[in-house]
Parts: sequence; structure tokens; C-alpha cells
Amino acid sequence: MTRGSCLCGGVRFEVSGPFTLFGFDHCSRCRKASGSAFATEILCKTADFRWMAGESLIRTYEAPVRDTPPGYRRIFCSGCGSPVPFVDGDTVNIPAGSLDDDPSIRPQGHIFVAYKAPWFEITDGLPQFPRKPE
Repeated sequence: MTRGSCLCGGVRFEVSGPFTLFGFDHCSRCRKASGSAFATEILCKTADFRWMAGESLIRTYEAPVRDTPPGYRRIFCSGCGSPVPFVDGDTVNIPAGSLDDDPSIRPQGHIFVAYKAPWFEITDGLPQFPRKPE
């Protein structure tokens, strides 16, 4: 069992199964939403995810569509502004920094490297993809 929460602790969740993917997203919108060089995202199956508290605190900001739908979504706690998991069909996208426990998986690669911040150099040796791999 892996637990997670927002900064104020109002939103809490747990993941009972294994994580399916762990990576770094360098697109400009993820950089702006995270306030960093990239967003650190970890995925699991919806069936393995459960909200423990604070679902009523969750808000969504959807930026306009750039090329093709959908637009960019930022899911956050309305109490503290922290990013929180985003349920999308059978997958949950979890901001890795919101985890309270070790997920027992390590980062596997970088996506949208073609859009990375010019001031950040990737030096870790993980696979790099110009966009999102199929």
C-alpha cells in the first residue's frame, strides 16, 4: 500500500497495486504547473487507486487546447493549491511528490524533451523522447 496527500493533508489517497510508469514530463505547461524544470509523474490503474479524504477539495483548471484536444488539465487541492492525482479512464496520473511512501518504482524516462527548459541539462542516462511515446 502506498499513501499520498496534498500539502495541507486535506486530500489523501492510497494505491494498493503496482505502479505502471514513472517519468519526467518536460512540456512547457508541466513546467509552469510544477514551477520546476519538469513534472514528475507516476501512473497506476484506477482499480488500484482510492481516495481516502478530501475529494470535495479537488478543483480542475483546464488550459485552452493548443493543437488537438484535450486541453491541459491541472488538478489541485483548493485548500493549499498542491497538485493531486488526476483520474483519466483506467489510469491515474499521480504527482510523484504527493506520495508519502516509497512507490517501489524508479523513474523510467523523460518525455517532451523537445520542449525542455533551455537552462536544464538531463544527465541521468534515462531514455529521452522528443514527445510522448505511443
